Amino acid sequence: MLESLEKMLAQGMDNPMLRFGLGKGYLDAGDAEKAAAHLRRCVELDARYSAAWKLLGKALQSSGDLEGARTAWEKGLVAAQAHGDKQAEKEMTVFLRKLDKQPPAG
Repeated sequence: MLESLEKMLAQGMDNPMLRFGLGKGYLDAGDAEKAAAHLRRCVELDARYSAAWKLLGKALQSSGDLEGARTAWEKGLVAAQAHGDKQAEKEMTVFLRKLDKQPPAG
């Protein structure tokens, strides 16, 4: 699946759905940094895409960028609340709570 999505991107197609698919695919494959790059582009194209913010936060958390994850989930909460996306809102609230409970790095 990733190959065909990458092919579409290489052919000049670029839209939030394509970037979300690439981000999710790379996150599922364990490549958090590549996932984050595609998900960042996704939310640049559509800042209201709460599911993309949620996955971007997960990708950043997986790659060790906890502050970046927090920022993504906070922006995602705003997007979810603005569009009545209750499920994404609940999930990101939980992610933020868990992040708050982690001991500081160092």
